[in-house]
Amino acid sequence: MDVDLGDARSILVGFGAGVVVLLALYSVVGLEDVLSALSQADPGIFAMVCVVSVCWLFAWGLALRTVLGVVAVEVTVWRSFLLLAGATFANNVTPFGQAGGEPFSALLVSRSTGIKYENGLAVVASVDTLNFVPSISFALLGVGYYATRFTVGDRVGFAAVALLALALAVPAVAYLGWRNRHRVADLVIRAAVPAARLIGRFVPRFEPPQESQVRDRIGGFFAALERVGGDHHKLALALSFSALGWLLLSVSLWLSLGALGYWVPFAAALFIVPLGSVASITPLPGGLGGVEAALVLLIVPITGVDAGTAAAAAVLHRGATYVLPVLLGGSATAMLEADNAHGSASD
Repeated sequence: MDVDLGDARSILVGFGAGVVVLLALYSVVGLEDVLSALSQADPGIFAMVCVVSVCWLFAWGLALRTVLGVVAVEVTVWRSFLLLAGATFANNVTPFGQAGGEPFSALLVSRSTGIKYENGLAVVASVDTLNFVPSISFALLGVGYYATRFTVGDRVGFAAVALLALALAVPAVAYLGWRNRHRVADLVIRAAVPAARLIGRFVPRFEPPQESQVRDRIGGFFAALERVGGDHHKLALALSFSALGWLLLSVSLWLSLGALGYWVPFAAALFIVPLGSVASITPLPGGLGGVEAALVLLIVPITGVDAGTAAAAAVLHRGATYVLPVLLGGSATAMLEADNAHGSASD
């Protein structure tokens, strides 16, 4: 998977913006308070946080493996882990979270499994859609438990309302998009074909696709989505692996707070993690800076810990679920691409 100079520059700019947001966050919270809290972190518990993060990648890798099985592609558990790690790497170095990383993830899946790109995109989109269901379910469960046991403040109440709106809006948009998929396809074609022709005038060696080619690819994408949605047994299995992954992500935040000496109700983590992850759609690589800020804003009123401790917990949690996957995912992508290159040379 080639990355040109423009891609590298945009990634560097995105990381620079994320670092600026982080510095602004820690300056408001108090860098000394954050460092003081981190100095008291239990290294053994943080090691457990890192192990939990790897298990999360394996769980979502199994969800990806299950969905690939629906389109008649069999991969090993290890290879599904590498593919998911590579996809997570793409999401974490591109802006707008999964929305920005999906094209690269689909390309990696396509090149590594030999399926058509539109089928790879359908698989990745299906896994991302499946991941939405347990995240909202866990969050609603957590806020329901929290509301029955503790006094709900204005900020927490606002977060709960936002969560409910998200739970209703996303499925509604997805349903309407699917019911009107032919109109959506026509809109995409009307926008993509002229844009590709315009690019072809200025970019050498770029051959714009014909309208029939674009239509065939979009048709293949929707056909693959329909095939995935039709296998209810495997969908349920993939949902189970996705739910396990979200559970492990919540464990990561819960342990991160525990490493700092604050063992909060686990239901709080179930509520905070999915809501905090919404900030990954910001135009920053993997939501860098935005997710940390969201976590602090949620942790403080929900758990009652001070802002310095909340920011330190966010550092530990994101270190294991953002920095570590970037390192693992970058290595996984390199391994898969080397394997792809070797396979092409052998052919």
